[in-house]
Amino acid sequence: MDRRRQEKPLESTPAQEMPEDEQWRLVNQSGILSKIPEAPKQKTLLEEEAPLANEILDATLYIIPFSTLLLVMDVIIHNQYGEYPPLKEFAGRMASGVPILGLFVFYTKRHQDNRRTKFLMFLLSVCVGPRLLYILARSSFTVNIRQAPPLITLWIYTIVQLDLGPAFLNLVICGLFVWWKDLRRYLI
Repeated sequence: MDRRRQEKPLESTPAQEMPEDEQWRLVNQSGILSKIPEAPKQKTLLEEEAPLANEILDATLYIIPFSTLLLVMDVIIHNQYGEYPPLKEFAGRMASGVPILGLFVFYTKRHQDNRRTKFLMFLLSVCVGPRLLYILARSSFTVNIRQAPPLITLWIYTIVQLDLGPAFLNLVICGLFVWWKDLRRYLI
């Protein structure tokens, strides 16, 4: 007979005799679980598209109110000067302004955590704020009608996107500009 068949297998203690918490302690102490490579996780199509979808949704949540602000400022500035243009003129201005505003909002929201973007938004607000105040105080009504609504919308958007410190500094700079150019008598 074959010798292998005659030998009795070593009796091992069944795993049932050792408590489960003791088994886990031994497994954790041996470090065997950390040696097993993890299978690479495959991203589903939904997980890959989620960041872009979230960016589009986030931008849309800003585009809608700021487009409405652009339209309302356009209507208000026309009414201020006693003009009542047809709805077609407002639709034309919105058709040209909203896509530009949408692209601007989308890309500034996408890169809003970037320091360069924040700095450029601050510079833009420093340029737009005084320009808006100057044209409202010293320009003719036709210039106000054409330039004020987009400038108001852009200035408010940049202030909303800035942190509190730069936004306050922008308002101080605009106040100093009004004082320097003596625009207070025209704006009040």
